[in-house]
Amino acid sequence: MKYIAFAVVAALLALAAACGDDDDAGGNGATTAPAGNGGTGIDPADFSTVIDNPLFPLSSHTLLVYEGEETDPETGETASIRVEMTVLDETKLVAGVEVLVVQDQEFEDGEIVESTLDYFAQHADGSVYYFGEDVDNYEDGELKDHEGSWHAGEGENQPGIVMPPAPNVGDVFQQEKAPGIAEDEMTVLSLTESVSVPAGEFTACVKTEDVNPLDMNGHVEFKYYCLGVGFVFEEFEEGGLELISYE
Repeated sequence: MKYIAFAVVAALLALAAACGDDDDAGGNGATTAPAGNGGTGIDPADFSTVIDNPLFPLSSHTLLVYEGEETDPETGETASIRVEMTVLDETKLVAGVEVLVVQDQEFEDGEIVESTLDYFAQHADGSVYYFGEDVDNYEDGELKDHEGSWHAGEGENQPGIVMPPAPNVGDVFQQEKAPGIAEDEMTVLSLTESVSVPAGEFTACVKTEDVNPLDMNGHVEFKYYCLGVGFVFEEFEEGGLELISYE
């Protein structure tokens, strides 16, 4: 079954790539935004808020719920984590591009610690781009600050790639391109992973290694994306997060 599923995903991803115009750099180097007009180097006409990339199909969902736990390396205390990812029925203009708005809320031991509005759009070649986020950080249930917020098109900020149409092992993508604020990078490690989480069992999943060059501690995360669902599992040194339900 694993090999049959992999053949299906490979065929669908290849079809998605063939329907585009191959603006991605691809290969083993970090990709860049497609050429176009404006300060971000992109053409708004090339983007859509219909996001149906097989490995990041936001338009197919309204709510995804994740749960897990994380241990504080300094205190040794473990907290339960819950993340609710809601695809809102609204759009926004960022850098002249109409983007889909996704609300992401994180709770620790039942108390909200972060709420963000994330902005995504899909390029004509099938790549899903991340155009930034508005962040609300909380402490003891009270709004603390907006640290981590950024928008493509402001200063040197550029949209990053969160998922290409047909990833290959060894590909590197810069997901966040806000110098000094958010610079996350993703490396594709595997296309054949099997994942079992409360929301279901999945095969032929893509495994990535995510790093933040701004993190002096060298924190590394491993994420898994599965056909028709998207992000389903994450593991890191201090804990992990898994998909509980989706609709």
